[in-house]
Amino acid sequence: MGSEPVPQWHDAAVVVEPPEVTTGSWAGAPSAVLVDGIYYLAYRLRLPIGAGRGYVNVLAKSVDGVSFEPIAEVRREEFDSDSLERPALLRAPDGRWRLYVSVATPGTKHWRVVLLEADTPEKLPLAAPRTVLPGDDTVGVKDPVIVHAAGRWHLWASCHPLESDEHADRMTTDYATSADGIDWTWHGTALAGRPGEWDARGVRFASVVVTGENALALYDGRATAEENWEEVTGLAHGRLGEDGLFTAFTADPRPPKRSPFAPGGLRYVSVVPLPDGGHRVYYEGTRADGAHELRTELLP
Repeated sequence: MGSEPVPQWHDAAVVVEPPEVTTGSWAGAPSAVLVDGIYYLAYRLRLPIGAGRGYVNVLAKSVDGVSFEPIAEVRREEFDSDSLERPALLRAPDGRWRLYVSVATPGTKHWRVVLLEADTPEKLPLAAPRTVLPGDDTVGVKDPVIVHAAGRWHLWASCHPLESDEHADRMTTDYATSADGIDWTWHGTALAGRPGEWDARGVRFASVVVTGENALALYDGRATAEENWEEVTGLAHGRLGEDGLFTAFTADPRPPKRSPFAPGGLRYVSVVPLPDGGHRVYYEGTRADGAHELRTELLP
């Protein structure tokens, strides 16, 4: 995939092992930032369905981007939730820290996104939660990717239709903007699955890298419902328009990136731009025993 910040797998280091050695046990769904020379990482730990699902979001920090020290955590019980998924961690332009938490509504297929805000990452679990992306009876919203650019907040979120439990795994990525990162205005679908392609069943943005007017999305996709939880990573291209909004994205025609271990899951790529022009990427990948581990690579 050229010089884009795409994982290559073979030169990766394992950052976090799964909580158990079994299929359905995951460490991953990372969201990482580099602030004042320190890497900050938020990630989800999960157990199989019936054994706990996504039970905690962990916050950690590191000097080298590989060896992390946990500094805080938020647990699903704090949100009256069946499961937590990928958090979004960032420092706002005013210097305050934000954690956008994906929360499963008990007994349903519905998801919503809750915001925690504090002066430091360590204090985020103490913040009063407020729902900023509620979804509704027809759609669940989760796994936001958030960028501050061109004077406003931009968000791409995974949206799941809820007309039937059988089809609730389908997903599109929809786009919204905000003046404050709290109240959002939706602008439609940024990317949807392509019939007959590897991403036909659904797409979910994992990172958006903005360079001038150009935007590169790394996104998760799958062809069938049976591939749920084992998505693979592709690229899509968008642009920042004269109106300050990003266009819909166009999927790159090249094949997706996969884990070398069946069924090949490689997903939730979080891209950290580095001062030297390179990137460090974090992602969740399927390993030989079927569990998922959180990995990182340095891409010059």
